[in-house]
Amino acid sequence: MPPVLTLFTAPKPFTNPHIALIQHNALRSWKAMGSDVEVALIGSEEGIAEAAAEYGFRHLPDVPVNQLGTPLISGIFQLGREVNQSPLLAYVNADIILFPDFLDVAQKVAEKLPKFLLVGQRWDLEVTEPLSFESEWVDPLRRRTWRDGKLHVRAGSDYFVFPRVCFQEIPDFSVGRAGWDNWMIFKARREGWAVVDCSSDLDIIHQNHDYSHLPGGQSHYRLPETGENIRLAGGYRTIFDLDDASHRLARGTIEPMPRDRKGKLREFQNRPMLKRGDFAMTQALFTLLHPKKAWVEFWKNREMQKTMHASRELGSK
Repeated sequence: MPPVLTLFTAPKPFTNPHIALIQHNALRSWKAMGSDVEVALIGSEEGIAEAAAEYGFRHLPDVPVNQLGTPLISGIFQLGREVNQSPLLAYVNADIILFPDFLDVAQKVAEKLPKFLLVGQRWDLEVTEPLSFESEWVDPLRRRTWRDGKLHVRAGSDYFVFPRVCFQEIPDFSVGRAGWDNWMIFKARREGWAVVDCSSDLDIIHQNHDYSHLPGGQSHYRLPETGENIRLAGGYRTIFDLDDASHRLARGTIEPMPRDRKGKLREFQNRPMLKRGDFAMTQALFTLLHPKKAWVEFWKNREMQKTMHASRELGSK
């Protein structure tokens, strides 16, 4: 029998001591979910093969990369899909600690919906020590998270759970850069799949870290590859967040996502793009409804295009 869920990720190199520590914490929490979950570590960065061997996870080193050597989301998802025939797949960032109810929630939603995407907010927590995931660890860690952690803004998601039939084709986004996670929500909405915000029923922990692993130590929002991700996604109108979910999970019940006035206006703006694929009409509505934001976005896009061009020129030398 195949596992119920295949969880795959593309870890950062294990060379930075703190990055290594928090990734090992995350992987141990995934291991604690038991045999119904198979884990695959994707990439050839230093330390990945050793971590996979330590925890008995699959290691898939041969992932496609872009011209700068960054792994591509399309290749990562394809490799994760090929590990086995589990009915559910999940991409999770490698610094995320999961509780055992992660699998329970996924299974319960799968019993009710044929096609869906599960996403949700994370808790940001300072972790500087190895954590134990043996014996009675769930309640103490959850209490620590609620006490000392901070709920992250609803701008994206660090996990994506979906049935095998979904997301069979994905653009060549660069992993670890902004934009592609927002596209996941947009794509599911565009296809008419239920996008379920699990924030209120599912706690996940993001262990805080710096950006020393990225070029120049910059946030991924500032990197040229983020601009390329946004271009591949179809532009800024496809940058969806958790407020764009179609449903939410509340006390185990899937219900339509409540909308305030701002949310209803955004749904109206996005309707041409989601229902008919009319991006031009959605952009026109955005410009009409938010002229100042549209102007700022125009100049931001111009600067991003210049940066991307300079990066391509440098990469070709």
